[in-house]
Amino acid sequence: MTTVQPNGGSMVRRILLGSQLRRLREGHGITREDAGYQIRASESKISRMELGRVSFKERDVADLLTLYGVHDGAEREALLGLVREANKPGWWHSYNDVLPGWFQTYVGLEEAATLIRTYEVQFIPGLLQSEEYARAVFGQTRPVLSNEELERRLSLRMRRQKLLTEGQSPRLWAVIDEAALRRPVGGHGVMRRQVQYLIDVAETSNVVIQVMPFRFGAHAGESGAFSILRFPEQDLADVVYLEQLTSALYLDKRDDVDSYVQVMERLCVDSLTPDQTIDLFRSILAES
Repeated sequence: MTTVQPNGGSMVRRILLGSQLRRLREGHGITREDAGYQIRASESKISRMELGRVSFKERDVADLLTLYGVHDGAEREALLGLVREANKPGWWHSYNDVLPGWFQTYVGLEEAATLIRTYEVQFIPGLLQSEEYARAVFGQTRPVLSNEELERRLSLRMRRQKLLTEGQSPRLWAVIDEAALRRPVGGHGVMRRQVQYLIDVAETSNVVIQVMPFRFGAHAGESGAFSILRFPEQDLADVVYLEQLTSALYLDKRDDVDSYVQVMERLCVDSLTPDQTIDLFRSILAES
């Protein structure tokens, strides 16, 4: 039985529990449809449970364990204990008023990850945004927000950034397209201070920043922004996150993940090195 790390959070526990239930079901040759019938649910709910996308009822998991032939008391209790831990709300649940359901999943995964690799085209990655830059992003991309909602979204973003400085911080490796640096979000002064902020953040030991320069031309990341998250638990596959306007995709199939890992590796090879990236930041500041 895999031990969940203390900083793993409820999201990773759901994913871990779901993956273990999937292995048990497949090991006994039981279909999702039959598993759903056992707990008076649909095949699609079993699929969502196995992906860790929904909360678990202890009674449902107990019934599934019986169906899957898990009768050992210690093993059952370990899995049912995961249910209880998985259902504990994370800090981000206090932002439910401004946090879409599809993004709650990402925040939970982000909290649990040991390595976050991200490629951004339009904007500076959220974990690397200065407060005034983030405010400008929200103001420009969501003009219908009330002042109260904007402040709540800004507070959420700043709270997420504590991930990099508190506790067992993950390693963040960001590749940023030069276009994001040249787009004057919030105006010239805001962008100057954002670039200086990137220089400061890049000095921390758990953050690596690279820039994909204009001069490189066509490159591997032209399909758009994405993130790859890796977790300490060996049972958990890497997850690729693709954000859309009103939803998101979470990919964890090996072939899908491998394709994005290859793109990320290519981007890292072709982009400016971290030292060259700092030099670019300084040259941008010197231009004005």
